[in-house]
Amino acid sequence: MRIVLDAMGTDGAPETEVAGAVRALRELEKDIEIVLVGNQDILQAEVARHDDLPLDRLHLEHAPDRVLPGEASASVLRKHPESSIVKGLRLQREGEADAFVSAGSTGAVMAASLLILKSLEGVDRPAIGTVLPTAKEPVLMLDAGANVDCKPHHLVQFAHLGNIYAQDLMGRERPRIGLVNIGEEPEKGDELTLEAHQRLARDPGLCFVGNIEGREIIQGSCDVLVCDGFVGNVLLKFYESVAQFIVGYLRRHLQRASTQVELDEALYVLDYSEYGGAPLLGVNGVSIICHGGSSPNAIRNAIRVAAQAVRTEMVEHVTRELRSKEPA
Repeated sequence: MRIVLDAMGTDGAPETEVAGAVRALRELEKDIEIVLVGNQDILQAEVARHDDLPLDRLHLEHAPDRVLPGEASASVLRKHPESSIVKGLRLQREGEADAFVSAGSTGAVMAASLLILKSLEGVDRPAIGTVLPTAKEPVLMLDAGANVDCKPHHLVQFAHLGNIYAQDLMGRERPRIGLVNIGEEPEKGDELTLEAHQRLARDPGLCFVGNIEGREIIQGSCDVLVCDGFVGNVLLKFYESVAQFIVGYLRRHLQRASTQVELDEALYVLDYSEYGGAPLLGVNGVSIICHGGSSPNAIRNAIRVAAQAVRTEMVEHVTRELRSKEPA
């Protein structure tokens, strides 16, 4: 399979992306090919810094432009048709690649994915899914920021998208779906969550376990956590900041070497780079969005997630699921 990697997205581009691609080619399955999209001269110089590369599985695609942070997302295709984001996504649309990975502007990647790949039929609003660590198994939360204002049926669609992702990429046979709310009781919440709760509870295709309070998320009370993009983005950023605080605090206070080794092994679950990127679920393709501050390990794992989505035919699975719900 062929994975396109936007090589101009991270804060440390293209060094970070190239290093992550190199790790992926060396450590992941040998049927993966990677296409680095960016300024060809710069990429060639960066690739030359690495030895013993399987060059038959690494390709370069020239893109002279890049989308900078803070630029208007809606105009990315018009203003930056030769950018690494746009050219990379077009490779997938044209059948030259199977998936796309980028640590560029989240808004730009999302907007370009919608315009180039298009939404799947039956999906009103694609959502960003992100994996959060818990005391048990990780939980998939969506939406993590793509849709700030939602209606109840959007949350139900998010639940179905997350349900399939949890089955195909997380190995959950019957994913438990939870709805973020301020209380466990069905009558708690605002108009959005009240109506969404009723619809989710009536849906026979979902294993809905009810409302999930903030304190229950970390306990692993569900496999898929549904919320609007406003709540999801606040929760995601708070989660990331707490994880960084805990790791830094413990490392400052536990100095013994043997304890440090054990600590590093135990706390890997708090490292966002282990989970790879966040998929944009509901578009007609595989589009993985990474953090702008991603490390080479995060890029490597985002490529792993993209490859797994292709292997499990996740997009086809979503399409079949949505068609089965169409009225006769």
